[in-house]
Amino acid sequence: MVGAETHDSEALLPVEESLEELARLADTAGIDVVGQTYQRFDKPNSATYIGSGKVEEVKLLVEELDADVVLFDDELSPRHQRELEALFGEDVKVIDRTALILDIFAQHAQTREGKLQVELAQLEYRLPRLTRMWTHLARQAGGRAGGATGGVGLRGPGETQLETDRREIGRRMAQIREDLEAVRAHRERHRSKRQQTELQVVAIVGYTNAGKSTLLNKLSGADVLTADMLFATLDPTTRKVNMPGGRELLFTDTVGFIQKLPTQIVAAFRATLEEIGDADLLLHVVDITHPQALAQIDAVEDTLAELEADHLPMVIALNKADLLKTTDVLDGIELAAPSVLVSARTGKGLDELLILIEATMVRLLQPIQALIPYERGDLLSLFYERGQVDQEEHTGEGVRLFGRLPARLIPAFEAFRVQ
Repeated sequence: MVGAETHDSEALLPVEESLEELARLADTAGIDVVGQTYQRFDKPNSATYIGSGKVEEVKLLVEELDADVVLFDDELSPRHQRELEALFGEDVKVIDRTALILDIFAQHAQTREGKLQVELAQLEYRLPRLTRMWTHLARQAGGRAGGATGGVGLRGPGETQLETDRREIGRRMAQIREDLEAVRAHRERHRSKRQQTELQVVAIVGYTNAGKSTLLNKLSGADVLTADMLFATLDPTTRKVNMPGGRELLFTDTVGFIQKLPTQIVAAFRATLEEIGDADLLLHVVDITHPQALAQIDAVEDTLAELEADHLPMVIALNKADLLKTTDVLDGIELAAPSVLVSARTGKGLDELLILIEATMVRLLQPIQALIPYERGDLLSLFYERGQVDQEEHTGEGVRLFGRLPARLIPAFEAFRVQ
């Protein structure tokens, strides 16, 4: 593994910590890590990303450790990959962090939508890198592939195949986008139908492996896959949770975030991540035992801002409390939202978490007075089940209710609203 850090870097994690995370990604992808190194510089080398001396050092390490893959902790340009593979030799594959994450997503996607999203992200990543795949054919064409010296009609088979591949990939990407639109329309219909139940939605967000799926399982009795690996689950799962006050909420588990999350992933998974933007409240799960917990919080907040979901109200669950030897780690930590120390594994603090979530949800309710005719018992039930009734009066015309309702329910009562 090879990491890099510029002297004026604003990276969320120090290079050593980032390489540790890369090692976990590699383990998730089934790659054995046998060594690592890093370099600090003012700016990347235009040809090889790292400096020539570091290239020689890595080449010697590859030979000494008999490695066949070199992982870079940052996204490499097509030129960087081409030059590095030429220097390391044909038997050594150069992979960057983006390609590694895309491969993990490809392994873990289960639903048709997830698989389409991953394939689209992979194709977008590979398209600008096609050229280096056909350099062997260009050499066979006597150096005139591309027409630089041979003129029109004398292009080599490398470029011919390259253009064919580009067109084929372009067609496939267009087809995937069309299929995803169909899936997205279906998801939207499902979401609209779900919203007709008028249950408020809590979207569970957090850094990958923070314990989101374990928490959802504990709160709802769901059977979402949990594993001690990064990106164990990709496809969103929604479960109903009974709150202490008797109300019901929907909790949706979403794909985990990570620093340097590839832009292709954010773009391809935007439809899935829209679940976050449509939520009434965000439940941010944090692995409080992680040495870089604050940096992970920053990474999640950056991604939420990119998804334009950073305006939503939030509650923070400081997870894995059962692994804390002392709570001194919490001293001096300033969080942007109210928080509770919990353990999704043992259940510690979950009652307090639900009370905090419910109290926050109640504060989001909008005040309303409505005169409900006696024959509209469905609306009376809906008000009691989904809102909060502060006062009730029985009149000759119906039941006058003073209370609060979720914003999405207000239109259903607009015709019976009174001042």
